[in-house]
Amino acid sequence: MANFNREEQIRHLHEERKRKTKEKVENAIRRLTKDSKAINFNSIAKEVGVTKTTLYNHPELRERIDFLRNQQEKAYQNSRTKRDENNQNAMIASLRRRIEKLEAKIKELEEENKQLREEENIKLAGLFKEL
Repeated sequence: MANFNREEQIRHLHEERKRKTKEKVENAIRRLTKDSKAINFNSIAKEVGVTKTTLYNHPELRERIDFLRNQQEKAYQNSRTKRDENNQNAMIASLRRRIEKLEAKIKELEEENKQLREEENIKLAGLFKEL
C-alpha cells in the first residue's frame, strides 16, 4: 500500500471517464446520423445520458457537434429551398391551368351572352312590329 498514489489513480479514472464519454458521444452521433435525426447539444446529451455542460466542457466534442449541427442546418436549408422551388413551380403550373380553364369559360359565357342578346333583340323587334 505504500505505492498507492491517490492523485494518480484519480487522474487515471478521470481520463478513463473522458474516454468513455467521447466513445458514447461518437456512437450517439453515428446513431442520430443514421436515423436522420437532429444533431445538437440537447439531442446528443439526451442520447448519451450526460449533461450539456459535459459536452460544452470537452472542446473537441463541442467543435464536432457545432460542425455537424451547422452542416445539418445547411443541408436542411438547401433541401428546403429545392422543395420550395419545386412546390412553387408546381403551384405556378397549377394556377396557369386554372387561368386557362377560367378564360375558356369566360369566352364560352360571352358567346352565350351575345347569342341571348341577339335572340332578345329579334324578339323585341318582332314585338315592336306587332304594335
